Amino acid sequence: MPYCTKQDLIDRFGEDELIDLTDRDNMSVIDETVLDQAIADGSAEMDGYLGGRYQLPLVTVPPVLKALCCNIARYKLYDEQASEQVTKRYDSAIKFLFSVSKGEISLGVDGSGAKATSTDLADIQSAGSIFARNVSKGFI
Repeated sequence: MPYCTKQDLIDRFGEDELIDLTDRDNMSVIDETVLDQAIADGSAEMDGYLGGRYQLPLVTVPPVLKALCCNIARYKLYDEQASEQVTKRYDSAIKFLFSVSKGEISLGVDGSGAKATSTDLADIQSAGSIFARNVSKGFI
């Protein structure tokens, strides 16, 4: 299951960069096949980290996974020519996913991939106001 889309990549990195990275035929357009392969490869790499902790495919995909997938797919499009910034973003994404796989970071979803709900919530009850004008007798 892909964690990001073509439009997500365009929104984050711009259409010009994606044309430069995917256009193998000099048509000045984004090559959908190349882009889809990078997204699929990035999503598969992410599944490798997430599969040990969560049941895949996730029912609810946290927004952080979209950003991570965009960074991973972009890195894969660069091949060996990735800039330092692109490489740092990729390394950061992998480090985050590794922490998720070890249980150090939670995605906010339960083991089945559904949005986690808590049953351990505070229950606040009031006995009413003690220092109100209509209740106090004397000084107020």
